[in-house]
Amino acid sequence: MVTIAVIDYDMGNLHSACKGLEHAGAIATVTDSHHEMQQADAVILPGVGAFDPAIQHLRSRDLIQPIKDIIASGKPFLGICLGLQILLDGSEEGKEPGLGVIPGMVRRFQPEPDIAIPHMGWNQLNFVQPDLSVWQGLSADPWVYFVHSFYADPRLESDKAAMVTHGSQTVTAAIARDNLVAVQFHPEKSSTTGLQILTNFVASVRQPVYSR
Repeated sequence: MVTIAVIDYDMGNLHSACKGLEHAGAIATVTDSHHEMQQADAVILPGVGAFDPAIQHLRSRDLIQPIKDIIASGKPFLGICLGLQILLDGSEEGKEPGLGVIPGMVRRFQPEPDIAIPHMGWNQLNFVQPDLSVWQGLSADPWVYFVHSFYADPRLESDKAAMVTHGSQTVTAAIARDNLVAVQFHPEKSSTTGLQILTNFVASVRQPVYSR
């Protein structure tokens, strides 16, 4: 059975994500252990909250370089919400440097009349990489659940996997590169669509075993 390490750094409730993974047939282990992350078949970096405290908590647990090493190793890796943002170089929300895995910055939504910030609630994805394995079986422009005031702005267009429109602003909702996928929305709060995404992620982890 697929084992997935869910990184614990005191930035969010991990219970819902673990339940979704277990429903998809994986064993989810909440951990801040480098060894357990290395031994797992895949790793998930969730997160809720502000950019600077997230980086500080990762640093205090000596997790920054291990996360970079795991991504560089080719192990399947999924970032969720704040776990997407901290993969970039930095954020307009704070002063700490990000992990720098994906070139780019995290930007603040610009105020508009009659547009709420944070961007909170259900919205539709527009796929940029429609053949990505985590999107398999989803309807066109599926609805998912967002809660964020800042958004990822990757420097490379090739890193963008899906977009979302809030008011007049169309921003990155997901990124993907090689073994790395990260989403701004919350799959664990996105009903059947979110569960399908987590199921697809687990299936993509299994696939190399089946293809041998």
